[in-house]
Amino acid sequence: MKKLIFLLVCLFSLQTVALADNEKAIQVGQLPTKAQTFISTYFKNNKVALAKVESELFYKSYDVVFTNGEKLEFNKSGEWTEVVCKVNEVPSDIIPEAIRSYVQTNYPDAKVLGIERDKKGYEIKLSNRLEITFDANLNVIDIDD
Repeated sequence: MKKLIFLLVCLFSLQTVALADNEKAIQVGQLPTKAQTFISTYFKNNKVALAKVESELFYKSYDVVFTNGEKLEFNKSGEWTEVVCKVNEVPSDIIPEAIRSYVQTNYPDAKVLGIERDKKGYEIKLSNRLEITFDANLNVIDIDD
């Protein structure tokens, strides 16, 4: 019985290693519909340099890199999880109003160059090199420089 359990654990481990870090380039048309709509709405003037899908055992994500260096990341449903801008600032329509107000009030000269979201909250990167973390209720919980 111990040998059988050991064998199953080994097989599961090998399968996990084989499936880990599985990235492949795809066409923009192969992205989820929500991701395609997001790109055509907020980044229609940008040229896509690379689109790829990353599949792991229990996770799938999509990355899009534009020729100007800006980058988008989407979850398996096509909802954005990260926007990194190098040339322009992050489109204000995707930043929650509470975060926009906080930045305008406290850092009026700074631009939002990156935003990342997950189930715990948001993290933004400003042009003045500050990184501000907000919880799920959009309260500031950390500021790093």
